[in-house]
Amino acid sequence: MSPDPPGVKGPTLSLYERLQESRSAEDARANLLDGLRQGIHERVIARLGPVFYSNRADTEQLRSSVQRIVEEALKATKTPLSVSESAQLAREVTDDVLGHGPIERLLQDPTVTEVMVNGPGRVFVERNGKIELTQSRFLDEDHLRHVIGRIVAAVGRHIDESTPMVDARLPDGSRVNAVFPPLSIDGPYLTVRKFSVDALTVEDLIGFGTLTVPVARLLEAAVRGKMNILVSGGTSTGKTTLLNVLSSFIPSDERIITIEDSKELQLRQAHVLSLEARPPNTEGKGEVAIRDLLRNSLRMRPDRILIGECRAGEALDMLQAMNTGHEGSLTTVHANSPRDALSRVETMTMMAGFDLPVRVVRDQMSSALDLIVHLSRQRDGSRRVTHVTEIGRMEGEVILLQDIFLFDFGMGTDDHGNALGQLKATGLRPRFSETLLDRGIEIDSTLFDAEQFLHDPAGRR
Repeated sequence: MSPDPPGVKGPTLSLYERLQESRSAEDARANLLDGLRQGIHERVIARLGPVFYSNRADTEQLRSSVQRIVEEALKATKTPLSVSESAQLAREVTDDVLGHGPIERLLQDPTVTEVMVNGPGRVFVERNGKIELTQSRFLDEDHLRHVIGRIVAAVGRHIDESTPMVDARLPDGSRVNAVFPPLSIDGPYLTVRKFSVDALTVEDLIGFGTLTVPVARLLEAAVRGKMNILVSGGTSTGKTTLLNVLSSFIPSDERIITIEDSKELQLRQAHVLSLEARPPNTEGKGEVAIRDLLRNSLRMRPDRILIGECRAGEALDMLQAMNTGHEGSLTTVHANSPRDALSRVETMTMMAGFDLPVRVVRDQMSSALDLIVHLSRQRDGSRRVTHVTEIGRMEGEVILLQDIFLFDFGMGTDDHGNALGQLKATGLRPRFSETLLDRGIEIDSTLFDAEQFLHDPAGRR
């Protein structure tokens, strides 16, 4: 066999092999730059010392110092860098130091929906409904404390050992929760739920498979017809997202009042009044709870009341409002099923401080609530509406429930763990369709045809 020509080591590489080789080189370069960025970051923090950890430091002076140290570090590095790479490193390190530290890039990443910091050395994110560990880390506990302090100070809040918990909304709408020792065992904890700039639409949810066209059409009719709807589900199942989509069906000529712990709803109508609860100050005074806001909203001439989430005694006030002419109200509740959702509302009503008989509470629920829309998060991370359930009359001590749509899990999952089931009509027609008809809203009866999925598995009628 003849030797290889000069400069050629073996047979000519295929296009695929050349692409793989190129990608490996790019990955190696990216890892090199990440290591360099981390080293420069540590050098900046070490040089700044106490100035960095003081939240009272002058921002412009601090920025000038950081940029100078970064430039010195880049000149001293033995790694050859292009002009664009040097500029990018300088910008990223400066953002890290003066912004949100190692999680700055994660907060800017559009694919990340939640950032979870479990102490200085473990940072997790949620992407596409799944949680994954990242390579980002803080230098030490003091570094993490400083970043958390900077975040909460920007919204006028304070956190330390005497006030070791804070829950706040950032200027961009993101929700932030922080916990300090001694309540947190492994150092400070930080959770940031990012705010979506562009609210999802009903078309988006249909495209994601969260719901189907027949379900969307039913929900639109129910909202326009002023049915009282409860959105239920576990943590991070998309309850607020669905509530936001349901709110888009409210006619634009109605006066809407939203009540939330931290503002997340993004209504597009012109006549919207947004109320936000206020926690107590460091002296334990000044708290304004959801319940206080709900009571006050009844004096503001609302056409609709939207409560971001019912958690306690405001459930009683909500039921009374629904039963006294404030129809078309929407809210969410944490629960594992539609029946559990009613149990949760019942329990929260009992927390209102009144010794009401269970029968009275259930009568209130039965007459006030019309529909439960329940969401679940599947193993593949997707969020699906699994129940659309009508709330019926009382029979003895039990509230009757009737499923209008149910998710069929009988098809199992594919090789990647994605749910293959579908949301199917049960064949039952909701009783409130007559009420809607009286209000001039007619629902196509074919939406409830249980056989439609035999011909159209996507349910896109």
